[in-house]
Amino acid sequence: MLGLMQDRPLLISQIIDFAGRYYPDVEIVTRTVEGPIHRYGYGDALRRSKQLAEALQGLGIKLGDPVGTIAWNTYRHFELYFGISGIGAVLHTINPRLAPEHVAYIANHAEDKAIFVDLNLLPIVEGVYPHLKTVKHVVVMTDRAHMPASSKIPNLLCYEELIAKQPGTLTWPIFDEKTASSLCYTSGTTGNPKGVLYSHRSTMIHSIMASNGSAIPMNPDSTLLPVVPMFHANAWGLVYAAPMCGAKLVFPGPKLDGASIYELLDKEKVTLSAGVPTVWLALLDYCAQNKLKMSSVKRTLIGGSAVPFAMIERFWKDHDVEVIQGWGMTEMSPLGTVTRFNRGERELPDSERFAITAKAGRPVFGCDMKIIDDAGNDLPQDGSVSGNLVVRGPWIVKGYMKGDGKGQFLEDDWFMTGDVCKIEADGSVVITDRSKDVIKSGGEWISSIDLENAAMGCPGVAEAAVIGVAHPKWDERPLMIVVKRPDADVTKADILKFLEGKIAKWWMPDDVQFIEAIPHGATGKILKTALRKQFEDYKLPTA
Repeated sequence: MLGLMQDRPLLISQIIDFAGRYYPDVEIVTRTVEGPIHRYGYGDALRRSKQLAEALQGLGIKLGDPVGTIAWNTYRHFELYFGISGIGAVLHTINPRLAPEHVAYIANHAEDKAIFVDLNLLPIVEGVYPHLKTVKHVVVMTDRAHMPASSKIPNLLCYEELIAKQPGTLTWPIFDEKTASSLCYTSGTTGNPKGVLYSHRSTMIHSIMASNGSAIPMNPDSTLLPVVPMFHANAWGLVYAAPMCGAKLVFPGPKLDGASIYELLDKEKVTLSAGVPTVWLALLDYCAQNKLKMSSVKRTLIGGSAVPFAMIERFWKDHDVEVIQGWGMTEMSPLGTVTRFNRGERELPDSERFAITAKAGRPVFGCDMKIIDDAGNDLPQDGSVSGNLVVRGPWIVKGYMKGDGKGQFLEDDWFMTGDVCKIEADGSVVITDRSKDVIKSGGEWISSIDLENAAMGCPGVAEAAVIGVAHPKWDERPLMIVVKRPDADVTKADILKFLEGKIAKWWMPDDVQFIEAIPHGATGKILKTALRKQFEDYKLPTA
C-alpha cells in the first residue's frame, strides 16, 4: 500500500522563491570585485535570478545545457546558482585556481554552452578561449561602466545589460527532480578532473539536511559568511541552506586575506563562517598581531583538510568561537560528518571538548558509512582498527560524468572515498590519512595527519606537512616539512622535543626540513604530490 501524499518534485527554484517571499528584506552583502560593498535582499535576488533565467533563455540555453561560471563569492554568482538551475540548465562552477589546461579540459568535457566570468578572472577565459569547443557566449559579471574590452574574445556580453532587458516575471518551469542541477569537477591532482553531476533532488535533500540544527545551525538571527568558495562543491551547500533558513549572507568577493575577512566579520556582525584551515590561520594570525577579537562570531565551520588541535584551541580560548569540523568530498555534495556534541559533552573540560572537535565529526543523517579492508570485508566500528572508508546516501555520487573513475564504485551503492579512518562506537570518525598519503613503516601505518596536527601546536610553527620517504630497513619513514612563523627561531630539535609524549615513539619523524612555503592545491589542501616531487632526491639521515 502506498501513502496518499502529494508527489511534488524537489526543485532548487523553490529555495529562492521561499526566501524571496518570506525573507524579502534579509540582506545579502557583497564585497564586489569592482570594490564597493553591495547590499540587497532576498526579494531582489529572486527578481534578478528570474531576469537572469529569462536572459539565458534568450541566449538559447535550454534544459540540460551546461553553463560555466568562473567567479568569486558574490551576489551575482548567487543569482547564477538559481537562475541557471531554475530553468533546468546545469550550473557548472569552474575553479579559477586550476591550471589553464584543466580549465579548458573541463569546459570542453562538460560541453559548456556559455561562461559567466568575474571581471578580474577574465584573463583566464581569454587564455583558454581558442581551445573552447562548445562555448558560444562569454558574459562578464559587471556593469557597463566597468566593462573591459577584449581583443581575444569576440562579442563579450555585459551581465547587467543582459538582465536589465528582462521583466523578471518568469514562472519557474517544473521538471523531474532527478534532472541535473549543477556540476563540479574534482581538483585533478592525479590525472584529469572528474565531473560530479548533482541533481535537484540530491541538492534539495542535502540542503534540508545541512540546515538541520544538529548539522549547521542557522536561523533568521544568523549571519553567515561563507569563505569556502562557490566554485568548490557548491560552497558546501551553504548558499542553498542559508536562504532556506532566512539567514543573512555576507560574501567576501575576491579578498580573502585576514584583514578583509575580519573587517566583514566585525562590521556585518557575522555569527557563523565557513572555510578551509589555511584561511583561518591567516585570520587568527591577523587578529593576534593586531590584538583583535571576533566579537560576534559564535561558530566557524572548518573543512577541506584536518583541523589542527592548536587552531581549535585558539578559536575557543582567544575568541570564544566554537569550532565545527566537517568532513566530506565533492562527490558527497559534500557533507558527510560534522562535529556534534551529544548531551553533556559541552560541559566537559576544555581538553576533552577540544578532543571531540579534533575528530572529523559524526555522520550527518542520510550519510551511511562504514570501513572495509583491502579485500572488501567489513571492519569493526569500535575505534580499534583503521580501514578504507566507504559511503552511500541520496546526495552521494553513483558515477562520474561520462563514465570516468569506475574503480571507486562498489556493490550496493558504496563509494570508495580514498580515506583511511577509524569509526568509534559513538559514531565519531577519525581520519587517519588519505590512502595515498599514509606512511607504511615496517608493516605498520603512521598517520601523516596526526603528525601534522601535533606539530602545529609547537611554538614558532606556522604550517607542517609530513610525507613518507624511502628507507632501506623500514620501507618508509616520516619526513616533516615545516614553515616557520615570521621571526620565529624554532629548530628541528625544538620540534622533536615538543612531539615527545604526544605521539608514539616509533612515529617520531626521522628528520625535519624547513621551507619557505608549503604548496597547496586548487581547493586549499596541502599538495603532497608537489612535496614528494620536491624531495624526491632527499635521503633520510637514518638511511
